Amino acid sequence: MKIAVSRLVCALLLLWLPGAAGRMASAHDLGASEASLMEGANGHYSLNVAAPPAFAHLFGEPRLPERCAFTDDPRARRAASLLRYAFACTGRPLSADDRLVLPWQREGVLLTARWDNGAVATRFFPARGGAIAIDLQSLQAGSGSLADVVGRYTVLGIEHILSGIDHLLFVLGLLLIVRGPGMLLKTITAFTIAHSVTLALATLGLVEVPGAPVEAAIALSIVFVAAEGLRADPWGQTLGRPWLVAFGFGLLHGFGFAGALSALGMPPAEVPLALLFFNIGVEIGQVAFVAAILGLGYALRHLAVRWPRWTHAIPGYAIGSLATVWFIERVMALPGG
Repeated sequence: MKIAVSRLVCALLLLWLPGAAGRMASAHDLGASEASLMEGANGHYSLNVAAPPAFAHLFGEPRLPERCAFTDDPRARRAASLLRYAFACTGRPLSADDRLVLPWQREGVLLTARWDNGAVATRFFPARGGAIAIDLQSLQAGSGSLADVVGRYTVLGIEHILSGIDHLLFVLGLLLIVRGPGMLLKTITAFTIAHSVTLALATLGLVEVPGAPVEAAIALSIVFVAAEGLRADPWGQTLGRPWLVAFGFGLLHGFGFAGALSALGMPPAEVPLALLFFNIGVEIGQVAFVAAILGLGYALRHLAVRWPRWTHAIPGYAIGSLATVWFIERVMALPGG
């Protein structure tokens, strides 16, 4: 199994790594943003979105209903890590029949509407066709049904693990050092338990760990598993206990997951469900990724292709090299670095 997976990883990395190298800056960005719509008196509104300067170019000007127009100066919209769009609607205020279109280069928006009558509603709106359509009817009463909350955070968890380059590289590294289905199950289970524990502790505010050092440590964990895959002694102590490596570093990866989930922002009443189903989504994505790699590895073993022996080392060196670059970049970004 190990040789087949190694060959498969080699082929995939040759196709994937050139693009991955350019996506290092925000390995734990969910691809979604937190925004709020505030209703004031006389049909005045403010749409605010969390937009750090590095992501400002992703947010185009919202498209409003025909009777509405912006009332602010575009040059004054940025305030620290926020973008604020002020607008007013004549004739009648926004209603359930209206729609806002956000041409934002994001996977979705978690929008909280605070209406003038005191009502508050929150809902996640996914992107479709290059824009995010906000149907205001969905924000007229509460934050949606239980099914809506479950689906929202499960999808976010799946999307996060499948777009989390560093997490996937760590799992690939584990596949390179694991031997046998029993040890694979034990190793993946240990990783799951570990990152579930720290995800829960951090999201609930019981443990607080600075995000930047965690990101650097996660990159270093990938370097470690890549190096283990290249060790000449196949029966070294670490390789004999890959589940222990997975558990130890899984604690770090859980803090990375928690940082992404917390940055999105959640209504307090939704935190327990968000935590549970985001974690379930992460596990669904992780299992799907491992199954896909093993399935492709099984198919590859039955192809009449003779790979040179030296190619077996390419995955370890490629994964380790990319992770080393990440580690150096993240250490340099630390305060005082």
